[in-house]
Amino acid sequence: MTRENAQRTVLGDVEIIRVVEWRGPFAPARELVPTAGADTWKSNEDWLAPDHWDPEGDLAVMALQTWVLRSAGRTILVDTGVGNGRERPGSPQFHHWQGDFLGLLERAGVRPEDVDVVVNTHLHADHVGWNTRPADGSDGSGGTDGSDGSDGSGGSGREWVPTFPHAQYLVPAVDDAHFGPDNAYGGGLHQDDRLVYEDSVAPLHRAGRTLLWDGVHRIDEHLTLESAPGHTPGSAVLRLASGGERAVFVGDLLHSPVQILDPAHNSCFCLDAAAASVSRRRILERAADERELVVPAHFGGSGTAEVRREGSGFRVRR
Repeated sequence: MTRENAQRTVLGDVEIIRVVEWRGPFAPARELVPTAGADTWKSNEDWLAPDHWDPEGDLAVMALQTWVLRSAGRTILVDTGVGNGRERPGSPQFHHWQGDFLGLLERAGVRPEDVDVVVNTHLHADHVGWNTRPADGSDGSGGTDGSDGSDGSGGSGREWVPTFPHAQYLVPAVDDAHFGPDNAYGGGLHQDDRLVYEDSVAPLHRAGRTLLWDGVHRIDEHLTLESAPGHTPGSAVLRLASGGERAVFVGDLLHSPVQILDPAHNSCFCLDAAAASVSRRRILERAADERELVVPAHFGGSGTAEVRREGSGFRVRR
């Protein structure tokens, strides 16, 4: 099911625009979050369904979306989706994806040349795809030549250039080292990882548009990036604090609300389960204590959650 829309809110002096490219049932619930048993989903059905869980098919409901922030006079994107026409043979749901991402942005009042900063919370395929577009100015749709991406074209036979020509792209340095061609961390990379880097990250470096950061990076007086490793080695969260209002954009630290109930629940996509659990608990503790609105990358429904402590875990207030 596809519902394309944008919704707006304001926290302090920051305007937030949610741009939803797709949402619907995505994957079997207990494959997405393997340690959350059937009783976890069933006992919370009254609020998980239908926005986060399809009980009939036992499927997790998720969204593919980008958050646009207007802060301190600049336009900032948080993650950029899958991108059109990409070679992702190991990810059937993203292989040769076709969407109207740029059209959705334009209808939300954002043109590519208007974007000042792009934040990649991490370097997975569904967070960096629209970092780039074909150099011929097309939307990325069309055929492919079946190559393996070793020519720097990402397997499409195309030359890729930054989609947002005036933007600085903020990329976690640790992820860049992990997924980049030198693979400094020694782990085996999947073919899709190499393809993602070649078509969606390497062209940014060649164009001189990236800023690699680690630890903490302050974007402006309202927005700060912080490392939260585990899902990927360089996974990050973006904190917003303005006029007494607070939010934290957590990327893929959370895929489903059941991970809020017990932060030990990792998604099947977390590369370092132990580190991801530690980061998740730390971020949720702070969100509960400081009344930060939690904004995950893929939640359906309103796309956000208010979190409170409950015993050794947490509950979703709304």
